[in-house]
Amino acid sequence: MSSPFLGEFMGTMTLILLGDGVVACVLLNKSKGQNSGWIVITTGWAFAVMVGVFVAGAFGSPDGHINPAVTLWAVLSSGDTSKLIYIPAQFLGAFVGAILVYIQYLPHWKETEDKGFKLGIFCTGPAIRHAGANLVSEIIGTVVLLVGVGSIFSKTNPALAGGLGPFLVGGLVWGIGLSLGGTTGYAINPARDLAPRLAHALLPIAGKGGSDWGYSWIPVVGPFIGAIITFLIFKMV
Repeated sequence: MSSPFLGEFMGTMTLILLGDGVVACVLLNKSKGQNSGWIVITTGWAFAVMVGVFVAGAFGSPDGHINPAVTLWAVLSSGDTSKLIYIPAQFLGAFVGAILVYIQYLPHWKETEDKGFKLGIFCTGPAIRHAGANLVSEIIGTVVLLVGVGSIFSKTNPALAGGLGPFLVGGLVWGIGLSLGGTTGYAINPARDLAPRLAHALLPIAGKGGSDWGYSWIPVVGPFIGAIITFLIFKMV
């Protein structure tokens, strides 16, 4: 029953359920975690990544990418195109995870008037809208993510490549969120942003606004560019 496809689906679904879930906890009215702030959000996302990687492995994906940018980087680095099957699983898992967040907080949507908060639970948006700067922010964040992951699992750090790896990757994502997340909300993962944005557009969320499709290409294109740059960085060294 277990398979790499199922593993990436379950891992990414868990990532979004916990990641978008912590944003909902902080932003939605009458949530017990309302207004608890950015540190809570970044911490929740760090744990979401850690648990998502472990779940992916348990259900059949030893790679535990849960991110199409990671998969693209891995394919470019290894030449193993069979891993491309991870990408549709990641997008599908992210979509289902977003639906579960909607269900989990079902009574709270109608209690929250702010349409921007409702959208921000599902996907990222810029603090200052500037397409060029926003794209660069996503590229930098993704390069830091991938260089960090590559370094954690480097052959020069053999002791860190086992079960400790997902904890360290979670810490890496926490650091990215705290240091670099203030500009665009650090999507650094095309599936994490696009699939939940689609869920926001399709779900009957009470009082929701638009899904900001004009911005939606940045958190998709930026991480993929970051993956290519990271491949080139490691190729040079």
